[in-house]
Amino acid sequence: MFILWLRVAAVLYGIAGLLTVPAVFGNRARGHRFCLPVAMGGWFFHLVATVEMLNFSHHLIPVLTSEIVSTLALAIVAIFLLIFFVYRTISFGLFALPLAFLLTVIPAIGPERYTFSSPVIRNGWIAFHVVMLLAAYAALLFSMLASFLYLIQEKRLKNKDWAKPGATPSKRPRSFLTWLPPLATMEQIAQTTLVLGFCCMTTGLFAGSLIAQERVGIGYFADPKILLSFVMWGLYVAILFIRRNAGLRGRRAAWLASSVFVVMLCVWAANLLGSVHSASHRFGLK
Repeated sequence: MFILWLRVAAVLYGIAGLLTVPAVFGNRARGHRFCLPVAMGGWFFHLVATVEMLNFSHHLIPVLTSEIVSTLALAIVAIFLLIFFVYRTISFGLFALPLAFLLTVIPAIGPERYTFSSPVIRNGWIAFHVVMLLAAYAALLFSMLASFLYLIQEKRLKNKDWAKPGATPSKRPRSFLTWLPPLATMEQIAQTTLVLGFCCMTTGLFAGSLIAQERVGIGYFADPKILLSFVMWGLYVAILFIRRNAGLRGRRAAWLASSVFVVMLCVWAANLLGSVHSASHRFGLK
């Protein structure tokens, strides 16, 4: 029975994670109003599932990998709820709820590994996984580009090289940078593409988790490169959080986006050599 409650918790975590994005970045009251009750409902069903799971296994502490992963997700959401009730901030839900969903969805499948019904569906799911991760890298690239253009435009406006005082319009030196959009527009582009990349990366990791567990089960968490991917996802969330709360712009935002992009490319290259990814041909992907 605990599998059912765990699946309900995973679904609620996923919904709460989706509601967190507009609640944090859009400052929408509706997101705040619905996100917390959904997260609390997921945590309640998760707690019931954990108690039943440990009782079924006849031990008081988590021992199996699935039990450890599930209990870790329970603790993450519990700390998030505690932070919310003490400090009245929902920003940490941007990290806690999607991570809890990713950690819960595989144990929620149950002791039997999820298997795709046909090679066509498996190949399509693998393609979806790859496309989502590539979309995340592309979005982050545009965020980095917008941050650098913001820096160039800001410097150009401060120096006023394009419009010297006293010069007539016909004698003003023309700059090839006049095509740059306003600073506010580039800042919005950088922020929007960063959020879009986060959503694509979360979706890609979820798709990759289902693909990996078909081959190795819950043990795919033991792959260091898989763990590194989740760490990089956590850093992505940290970047979003820092940019949102610290108001980073200009040079710092550009260097921040550039460093994350380079690190993510390194992780992607490392994952291609991992035990799970190197066996993609065994899934039927040519």
